[in-house]
Amino acid sequence: MAVFLVVLGLIFVLCFCSALLRWNEVRYRKKGLPPGTMGWPVFGETTEFLKQGPNFMKNQRARYGSVFKSHILGCPTIVSMDPELNRYILMNEAKGLVPGYPQSMLDILGKCNIAAVHGSTHKYMRGALLALISPAMIREQLLPKIDEFMRTHLTDWNNKVINIQEKTKEMALLSSLKQIAGIESGSMSQEFKPEFFKLVLGTLSLPIDLPGTNYRRGFQARKNIVSMLRQLIEERRASQEAHPDMLASLMRSEENRYKLTDEEIIDQIITILYSGYETVSTTSMMAVKYLHDHPKVLHELRKEHLAIRERKKAEDPIGLNDLKSMWFTRAVIFETSRLATIVNGVLRKTTKDMELNGFVVPKGWKIYIYTREVNYDPFLYPDPLTFNPWRWLQDKRLESQNYFFIFGGGTRQCPGKELGIAEISTFLHYFVTRYRWEEVGGDKLMKFPRVEAPNGLHIRVSSY
Repeated sequence: MAVFLVVLGLIFVLCFCSALLRWNEVRYRKKGLPPGTMGWPVFGETTEFLKQGPNFMKNQRARYGSVFKSHILGCPTIVSMDPELNRYILMNEAKGLVPGYPQSMLDILGKCNIAAVHGSTHKYMRGALLALISPAMIREQLLPKIDEFMRTHLTDWNNKVINIQEKTKEMALLSSLKQIAGIESGSMSQEFKPEFFKLVLGTLSLPIDLPGTNYRRGFQARKNIVSMLRQLIEERRASQEAHPDMLASLMRSEENRYKLTDEEIIDQIITILYSGYETVSTTSMMAVKYLHDHPKVLHELRKEHLAIRERKKAEDPIGLNDLKSMWFTRAVIFETSRLATIVNGVLRKTTKDMELNGFVVPKGWKIYIYTREVNYDPFLYPDPLTFNPWRWLQDKRLESQNYFFIFGGGTRQCPGKELGIAEISTFLHYFVTRYRWEEVGGDKLMKFPRVEAPNGLHIRVSSY
C-alpha cells in the first residue's frame, strides 16, 4: 500500500509539473517572448545547459533561432547568439539594462564590486580602477614588479615535471598580490591563497547556503579575506609609510579624485584579484598547450623573444617598449583566448519591460549575451577551429572589429586588458627563452563551463 501511495504521489507531481510547464509556455508566449522552452519548475534547463554546454546552445539555436528563451542559472533568461543584438546590448547599458551576474558572484565579490554596480557608480568605480592601471602606472610601477615576479616564479623548473595549471594559477594570484599590496611570497600570501581559491569556486556555484556547499565555503572565504585586507589597511594607516602599490593609491583619498570607503577599497581589491586571476592563469596555461601542439608557432614566438633578449643584458628587465615590439606574442594571446574561449558570455538584467528584436523581455529577466559562437564564426575567422596566430597580423582590423568580444564590450570592456596582456607576455618571455617542454600525457581538458584540466596539465621541463 505504501509503495502504491508513493507511486501515485510521483505521478501526481509529474502531472502537476507538466501542467505547470504548459501553463508557463502559454503565459510566456502571450507576452511576445522569443520562442524556446523553460524546462522544469525551479531548475529550468540548468542541468541540460551545464551538462551539454555548447551543444545545448547549438541545439536550441537550430530549433528556435539565434534569440530564444530559457530558464537557466536560477532565473528566466533570454539567450542571444545574434552578433548585432549582442553589440547593441553591450553598447546601450543605460537603456534599461544592468549587470545580471549570478547572486553567488555578487554575494561573494561584494556589493561594491565593479561588476555589480551600474550608472554613475559604475563610472566612478571604473575611473578609480583605470587610474590604478594607466599606461604610466604599468610602465613605472606594475611592469617592474611583474618582471621581478616572473623571473623568480620560473626559477628551478629545469628537469622537473610540473603541473602548469597549478603554476599559472599560483602565478596569477601571487603576481597580483605583489602589484596590489606589495605582498611577497610569504606567510600572508600562503594564508591568502587557499581562501582565495575557495572564493573563486563559490562564485561559480548555486547560492545554496548549506554546510559543505561551495557557496558557503566561498562566502566564509570572503569573510576571512576581508578580515586580512582590513587588518592590512589598518597597519598601513598606523605606520604611515609610503608604498608604491595599488592599495596605497586607493587609500590616498585626499589626493585621489575617486574617494573610496574602506569597504569600497576592499571590494575593488577583491575584484582586481578575481577578474585577472581566471583570464591570466587559464590563458597562460592554454598558450603553453597550444604552443606545444604547434611547433611552428612556438618557433616564431621564441624567435621574437630571443631577439629581445639579444638586445639586453641578462639582468635587464622587460620594459614597455619591449612589450610593444611583441606583435606575434599579442597575436598568440588573442588566438588562445579566441579558440579556448575563456569567457563564454556576459549577463545583463532588464530594469523594465523592453523590446529587443521585435520580442518583449519582461522586467527582471536576465539576458545571456552568449559570445562563444562568434569566436568560431567562419566569416570572421576563416578555418576557425585552427590555431593560427598569423590571422591577427594579416588582418589588423580583427582586434577592432565590431564583434571582438574576447575582452567584453561597450562601457564594460575589461579595464585590465593591457595589464593582463603584459603579465602573460612576460610569463611567455621567460618561459620560452629558458625552457623547452613536453607533455607527460594522459591529462584531459574541459572547455565548459570553465576551461580547465580536472586532474592538472603536467609537462616535463628542460633547459633551452
